[in-house]
Amino acid sequence: MSQKYPDKNKKGNDPFQEMMVSMNDFFNNRPIKGFLQSIDEFFKTPAPFGFSSFPVHVEETDTEHIITAELPGIKKEQLEIEMFDHYVTISINNSEVETKEDSKQHYYKRRASYQKSSRTVSLPHTINPENVKALYENGLLTIIIPAQKGKRIQIEGGE
Repeated sequence: MSQKYPDKNKKGNDPFQEMMVSMNDFFNNRPIKGFLQSIDEFFKTPAPFGFSSFPVHVEETDTEHIITAELPGIKKEQLEIEMFDHYVTISINNSEVETKEDSKQHYYKRRASYQKSSRTVSLPHTINPENVKALYENGLLTIIIPAQKGKRIQIEGGE
């Protein structure tokens, strides 16, 4: 029966085996294991200031590129799609202004916040914005970009 990791209890003169045991202990014991888990948790949780990066999926067929973004709770007015050469950028803009006024206690309070999150997708060809279609329904943004065919060039000369 083979083992994935060398046996710690087995003594030998193999320096590679001793190194593997040391590395295994290093990554599987505290404090390193806890540190690595905390880094994983940091990147799994959303940013504390609201929306963070959002999931984007790109699918390529023979005739089109389909970009989908999951944006639950986002209003259509908050979305912006920009195209530059062979890049598509999806942005979410959120601005809030909150005002409180109390004439009895003579105070006025105003709070403004602005949040922006964006994702950029690169495509293998230049995009013609006139042929692009975008649809936003039930928190799912779908962008359909027709694929462009390359031009074949005939090779001359040679044998």
